[in-house]
Amino acid sequence: MKAKKGNLPRIQDVAKMANVSTATVSRALSFPDRVSEKTRDAVLQAIEKSGYTINQSARNLRRGGTGTILVLLPNLANSFFSRVLKGIETIASKEGFSILIADSQFPPIDEAAFGNLFNISRIDGAIVLDGNIPQSFFDRQNGRKPAMVFACEWIPGSKTAAFHIDNIAGAMMATDHLVALGHRKIGHVAGPPNNVLSRDRVTGFLQSLQKHGLGCPDDWKIQGDFTIESGVQAAQHWLSLNRKERPTALFCASDEMAFGLISELNQNGIKVPQDLSIVGFDDVEFAAHSIPALSTIHQPRRRIGEAAARALIHKIRDADAPPLPEMAFELELISRGSTAPFSNR
Repeated sequence: MKAKKGNLPRIQDVAKMANVSTATVSRALSFPDRVSEKTRDAVLQAIEKSGYTINQSARNLRRGGTGTILVLLPNLANSFFSRVLKGIETIASKEGFSILIADSQFPPIDEAAFGNLFNISRIDGAIVLDGNIPQSFFDRQNGRKPAMVFACEWIPGSKTAAFHIDNIAGAMMATDHLVALGHRKIGHVAGPPNNVLSRDRVTGFLQSLQKHGLGCPDDWKIQGDFTIESGVQAAQHWLSLNRKERPTALFCASDEMAFGLISELNQNGIKVPQDLSIVGFDDVEFAAHSIPALSTIHQPRRRIGEAAARALIHKIRDADAPPLPEMAFELELISRGSTAPFSNR
């Protein structure tokens, strides 16, 4: 029975056609895993006959899922994630999924909030870009869990598929670039402590120095947290060092920190690269347009997002299917105006 012309079909119409209660119709739409297959089929047929719901809801009900992918990332304000999200959204949209974006750091996510997001009744799967979420948050989820993959970051030791670059190799490439320019006093502005990217980039930095027979005093290892503000603080630390003992070059573990660093140095009359060469990491959009343009390590963020989305959707559609083959993402050093040959002026 179709609703009378001019009247929109109501949930009561669907319930009457399916011979169930309105609460059951609502449950079938919002939590399809909580009703029987027979009930879902009856509600779906009633929906289609009455024209009650939008097509997307009907498709999701037929599939027995929500049609939603959670993207959980640290710090929505960080421009790094823009292209990763674009890659995820492009594949998700093409495959009929919508995305739900949540910030795991502001405010810091707790176990209750995580459990509310990571719920099979709300999402079909999740792409997690934060390697600092405790493994216990995932382990303590009861019942059937959403499919999941990591992108960019990961939890060491986890068996979950992860899509990311070789951060050690990228950090070595950045440091090698500074050495090739003749710099021998090279410092590092690190990412947040205990972050998997920070650890790998510090490792690559130190491996490059060791390869070239160079050292790095503790004063040249500056703690940051991937933000512009910590780059400003790094500049203040560099300025506080004895002029004859300062590094002549710095490798920043993120472009955002490099931007803050360059800006603060400029405010204090320090010219980049004449007085200090700086190389970043990520190649975010602004890197090519900063003054000076930033030398950095380019990582294919959109391709990483696309690969993670394809792998997740593959897993959602057939949990028992073999995983898609792992991808290798190429790195590239982009040499721009923020680095120059060492000059002993």
